Amino acid sequence: MRVVSLVPSVTETLLAWHVDVAACTRFCEQPQLAHVGGTKDPDIAAIIDLAPDLVVLDREENRRDDAETLAAAGVPLHVTHVASLADVGPMLAALATAVGAPPPGILAWPADPVWASVFVPIWKRPWMTVNRHTYGASVLAAIGVRDVFDDHPDTYPTVEPADVVARRPDAVLLPSEPYPFAERNVAEVAELFPGAVPVLVDGQDLFWWGVRSEGAVERLRAALRQALAPR
Repeated sequence: MRVVSLVPSVTETLLAWHVDVAACTRFCEQPQLAHVGGTKDPDIAAIIDLAPDLVVLDREENRRDDAETLAAAGVPLHVTHVASLADVGPMLAALATAVGAPPPGILAWPADPVWASVFVPIWKRPWMTVNRHTYGASVLAAIGVRDVFDDHPDTYPTVEPADVVARRPDAVLLPSEPYPFAERNVAEVAELFPGAVPVLVDGQDLFWWGVRSEGAVERLRAALRQALAPR
């Protein structure tokens, strides 16, 4: 089966399953594969010309208009949607069935007791974060870490630095994506959010679901335990 994946985490998973990925997006970080635009602006004509057996999209990553255009052109689609770790196992099983891959094993993540709180910026200028209804927040919850904006009514709220300080997080997680936080941001964050430890983490571990989920939970748990260990 020749598959076009418009979802970076799905592309990673399909390749791990040895599925024939005919093309993917430029955000999938797979330079050896043909690219058909981005997640929000795919090259529809190029996808149709490839005549794939299946195109995989995600409800949050991709646009409904693009899915409808592909469907109208007779292209078979499979749509994913993962909002928490609990969704990963069923979604991987459905994806495996759709692409003819062996079904994955049962995945379950019992939650650790809460032991720390964090602020997770996903953007700056303005500062944006996530609430509890996101995959990233559910990953943190599994390792006993509470997102200080988990109760915010918006899924991706815009916040002010003073709001963050008022919630007194133990740490500020600086993921490498979607905003590319790096070492250059650590001093700024330490000054802006006093009392919170800046911790650089792999944004893909925090926000990409799929074959990486199991290892990602363990890597994030270890990184935070090390960063917040008593000194």
